[in-house]
Amino acid sequence: MDKPLPQTFLTLADIFENHGHKLYMIGGSSRDFLLGRECHDLDLCSDARVEEMNEFLEDLKAPYAHLGSAYLKMDGIRVDITTLREEDEYEDHRHPLKITFTDKIEKDYKRRDFTINAIYIDKDGKIYDFADGLKDLRFYLIRAIGNPYTRIVEDPLRILRALRFKLLLNFDLEPHLAQVMKENAHLLKLLNPDKVNQEIHRMQMIDENYFKLLKEFNILKRY
Repeated sequence: MDKPLPQTFLTLADIFENHGHKLYMIGGSSRDFLLGRECHDLDLCSDARVEEMNEFLEDLKAPYAHLGSAYLKMDGIRVDITTLREEDEYEDHRHPLKITFTDKIEKDYKRRDFTINAIYIDKDGKIYDFADGLKDLRFYLIRAIGNPYTRIVEDPLRILRALRFKLLLNFDLEPHLAQVMKENAHLLKLLNPDKVNQEIHRMQMIDENYFKLLKEFNILKRY
């Protein structure tokens, strides 16, 4: 790997390793790094539980510690760190009924939304790609992990996330995923309107023609 990994990640990875834990870049951070895009924040994951992170990380914030989610500010950027986990079936189209922490990325990736967001990179630059996300990056494609219907129905906000990634990266949507998104856009009405509006606002900041995309995917104008 020719391009150096973000120094903030390397510094944290050494800290985690010194305390017996592994740390990986994941999500938008690994995706954008591999695409050569600038990373403004960091998305990381680890086998460490939040209570363990608290023992060696200063100023760690964890309002959702029960979900294994924490964050801190370091080197002027926000760093989100999530404990590796497995998820059960979802309730209310947003939250899993049960989560189980794990130390294996081979299990963690299955809960994630799209293949291009499930590429793990360790401190040595080794890439772990269980969902063929690298292939989809090469072909500029947004593809769901597993069954697209399952991924969308369990959390319909992924419809808007997929559209945002399409705008941001100028990628295509895998045809089956696009069809499922259109057919289930009505499920967005079941979600917290603030969450929906937040995603749409982020789309608006990327491309002023975002509304054409919303209309194409049967998303109601009132959003």
